[in-house]
Amino acid sequence: CLLVFEDGDVHRGRRFGFHGESCGELVFNTALSGYQEILTDPSYKDQIVLMTYPSIGNTGVNEEDVESDACYLSGFVIKELSPIVSNQRATVDLSTWLEGRGVVGIAGLDTRAIVRKVRTEGSLRSIVSSVDQDPASLLEKVRAWQGTQGRDLVQSVTCAAAYPWTEGLDGPFL
Repeated sequence: CLLVFEDGDVHRGRRFGFHGESCGELVFNTALSGYQEILTDPSYKDQIVLMTYPSIGNTGVNEEDVESDACYLSGFVIKELSPIVSNQRATVDLSTWLEGRGVVGIAGLDTRAIVRKVRTEGSLRSIVSSVDQDPASLLEKVRAWQGTQGRDLVQSVTCAAAYPWTEGLDGPFL
């Protein structure tokens, strides 16, 4: 699997999740946990999310912790995919869940180096691919991608209709 930036920087890793390719703006998240909430957060529409925590996937995925009814990000970048799921609430492992939602994941990268790049240069258009292994071809594709600047992404992630909140106001934050 390859991750290619619009400036020609190429990173090789191992695919997990969906076998395909997708463009997105690469951003990073420093959360130690909660990757499932990140995957289903509409604010990551058309972004490839890099997790800075080194091992991801050990809690699997369950239907109780989703933020929305879809997975909006374009790709998922991690250092290491946990080989086991060790949470009793998990209904599926992370790779299988991403595969079912058409999201390409790439593991085995030096995520610290990539974060330094993004912190220095800002978010860059990127492509992650497990089908096309030609860096020059991927560079052409990512440079042709329109990016997120100036696009109204809210319309593509918002609810079709308003719905009432019925869960009450009690809780630990009041």
